[in-house]
Amino acid sequence: MSDDCTILFSDPDVSTAELAAVDAVLRSPNLSDGPQVAAFEAEFAAYLGRRHAVAVASGRIGLLLALRSLGIGPGDEVIASAYGWRETAHAIALAGATPRFVDIDYWSGTLAPDKVAAAVTPATRAILAANTLGHPAAWEPLRALADQHGLRLIEDSSEAIGSRYQGRLVGSFGDLAVFDFSQPAALCCGSGGMLVTDDADLAAMVRRLRGRRPADRGNIVGSGVVPYAADLSEIQAALGRVQLERLPAILERRLQVEAYYRQHVLSFEGIKPPYQAPEVDQVHWFSYVVHLGTRFSRSSRDAIVEDLRTEDVESHPYCQPLHRQRAYLPAGTAAIKLFVTEKLADRAVALPFHGHLTEEQVAFVVATMKDASVNVGAGAAIY
Repeated sequence: MSDDCTILFSDPDVSTAELAAVDAVLRSPNLSDGPQVAAFEAEFAAYLGRRHAVAVASGRIGLLLALRSLGIGPGDEVIASAYGWRETAHAIALAGATPRFVDIDYWSGTLAPDKVAAAVTPATRAILAANTLGHPAAWEPLRALADQHGLRLIEDSSEAIGSRYQGRLVGSFGDLAVFDFSQPAALCCGSGGMLVTDDADLAAMVRRLRGRRPADRGNIVGSGVVPYAADLSEIQAALGRVQLERLPAILERRLQVEAYYRQHVLSFEGIKPPYQAPEVDQVHWFSYVVHLGTRFSRSSRDAIVEDLRTEDVESHPYCQPLHRQRAYLPAGTAAIKLFVTEKLADRAVALPFHGHLTEEQVAFVVATMKDASVNVGAGAAIY
């Protein structure tokens, strides 16, 4: 394909309504610390049915503020997954705590509750579980584990807005839940995030950690916390409000693109398409990730990605597991082994996924991937 026909990995769904909202803010006297942020918080809380929402600069810093608001820091362990595109476990290290990585369920890609149960130690303070790629985690058993051991449950919903588990929207299950609004999220403000909770004290602490308002300068309680200056701007909030209002239509279009992929992937014996667990009512995928069979190696996966890029199809390996990264290896130790995480990560490919893709483009992506798999000589899949 020519340069002007590149099939983009991500392309935000922005309408004239978003442009008008941003224009209105630019013509207003407030570009920060204004009414749009407060309105976005109220509307987002109402969307999820939660009592409090706090807008923040990013999902990652939202997780950091969640940990800090719970008093988690040096000497504490937080159980988390090493499998994910968005490296949310960075927040654990930034809080001064230690991430304790456990393996995932092969089909859903989310934390395996039995592995979580085996990883709890006296130092464990919280479980940080993600709705990976849009697929809800096993929230019922994870909540039971957290309650059994007196742990906090933190929900990373940065990749899953709109997905439902047992009749409830994601973001409803953690003591605190965090969303991210950077590309390629379905609700995209360029950057930014939202932290939600039903606990008024936690919400108040997150606000104090987020930043100090002019009205708080004489507040004795607020001055006892060093804030992160992690505010969301009025422009981002205005974008978010319109995106939230348009979210059903945005998600519906992405579901149509998913259907295109599902139809064309059926004829490709070499890959495992995305999976939906029986207890999950709806998955809204963050990215369309497929898993190559075990006859494919990591190097052949990389060769397939390179072939896709040669044909002007933006795609990426998914992912470099956190437990293999030097930042999370204690000095002088080797990486732990997480068999399922490594098996999936070495053979996963993230394909273009957004509401502007046509069926013809999806067919081209899948056909190109088929041809590339023949080129590497790996043959059919064995799961």
